[in-house]
Amino acid sequence: MSTAINTAKVTGRRKLHFNSLDDILADVEQLAKAKEIRTLGNWSADQILKHVATLMNKSIDGFTTRPPWFVRLIVRLFFRSRFLHKPMAAGFKLPAAAQAELVQPPTTLADGFNAIRAAIDRLKTETKRMPSPVLGEMTIEEWTQLHCRHSELHLSFLLQAP
Repeated sequence: MSTAINTAKVTGRRKLHFNSLDDILADVEQLAKAKEIRTLGNWSADQILKHVATLMNKSIDGFTTRPPWFVRLIVRLFFRSRFLHKPMAAGFKLPAAAQAELVQPPTTLADGFNAIRAAIDRLKTETKRMPSPVLGEMTIEEWTQLHCRHSELHLSFLLQAP
């Protein structure tokens, strides 16, 4: 069994900034054209793509887990704007229940690309949004910004191999 990488200390990640779902999709399509994708961190490329897609789908379908009330309160009072407008920091370890819901086992790269394309399509065509388990009720635009920040973080660990 390999030792987990401290993703907060990973260097060489791509610098990404997305303003829209189309920006995320454009980056995904550029990655899909690569002959090879190299990953930094602990997850495979398909796991990263499926994780991002899972959160996107959960924003429509709803979540089964949420953090304790005091965590939600602190985040909503002091960090809500940061989650929507500032880059997310690498290295956060999800609690076990959230991992079970949001982290997918490895499959194939094609499955990962198909999952994120389908999730983005759903976000662009469906208007229903469920509350965030951390931030509570959010508008479609707020969810879009959260997906942009989340995608920037995770997709930054994917590099097109030369």
